[in-house]
Amino acid sequence: MTAPPFLHDEHGPVAFYGLPYLEPGLVHTHLGAEKPSHHAVLSAAMDKVRTDLAARPANTRSVVLAHAFVTGADTSDSERDITAGGVPSVSASVFTGVDYVALGHLHRCQQISERIRYSGSPLAYSFSEADYPKATWLIDLDANSDLTARKILCPVPRRLRQLTGTLNDLLTQPEHADYEDCWLHITLTDTDRPHMAMERLRERFPHALKLSFSHQRDTDTQSYRSRVNGRSDCCGSVRGEQARFSGLGIAHFGERIPFAGTRRMDLPLAIDEIARRSAGLRFPGCSWVGAVLLTGSGCCAAPPSRRCNGRMSMVQRDCFCRLQAVGDTV
Repeated sequence: MTAPPFLHDEHGPVAFYGLPYLEPGLVHTHLGAEKPSHHAVLSAAMDKVRTDLAARPANTRSVVLAHAFVTGADTSDSERDITAGGVPSVSASVFTGVDYVALGHLHRCQQISERIRYSGSPLAYSFSEADYPKATWLIDLDANSDLTARKILCPVPRRLRQLTGTLNDLLTQPEHADYEDCWLHITLTDTDRPHMAMERLRERFPHALKLSFSHQRDTDTQSYRSRVNGRSDCCGSVRGEQARFSGLGIAHFGERIPFAGTRRMDLPLAIDEIARRSAGLRFPGCSWVGAVLLTGSGCCAAPPSRRCNGRMSMVQRDCFCRLQAVGDTV
């Protein structure tokens, strides 16, 4: 900030002041800022720049290169949040007193004022940048610090695009041929989620990167309420014995199935016994899927006060598979 490098041309020297990202909580004391905020630390840093510049020869032109989020600039999805003290941005007035400010942090090429600009990134870093051309600024400062700016477009090795439609439409319609060589974010509008959608899409669009769905539905057209309507938590009679699927989990088969205790080592034996007793039987009104879900939710092998919130141990996973196999047989 106080020892800038210089470049010289036919008009004299140009001083370049580099201001990296200044983490307010780490540098505010060192810079003598009033408080740990972006505005305070950048203001303090620019005070040092202006003090140094005032001691230079009168014909010295000045450029500040700063990493900052200036109020009024357009953002995209790929920039890191730099909120500090509740405010992520600073006013453009912080940078008064210099001839040009070349900003970094935001990825869109844009102009804040005649003398304050973002060049942006040469490549897109998120699909929110797909419709914004990548460019950079070429700046000329004459002997009087008058400024001429030209925007120069950057080469695009592969375009970013977003496609929306049904899987069948995207795979078959010829109008999508122009997208086959693009980086793609694809949104499917199918009512039900197609099987292996991304794999099938990449057969035509090998550079597809992101897949979204406009409908948050399962392939089952029935609602959960309609699927369980009329069913109870009871699987019926197993050769005259009652085996209950309750919210307390499989450990509570205990009364009727002697192997089912509260110890984890008993559970595989209990399930094997259930499979043996239920072989070849069907129980009207019973949802074995419901039984599997209850077991898989972490209720098995634990009393109610020790349920494991969806995380299954190796024994529990084994029980889950065994019980699912039982469900397949009945």
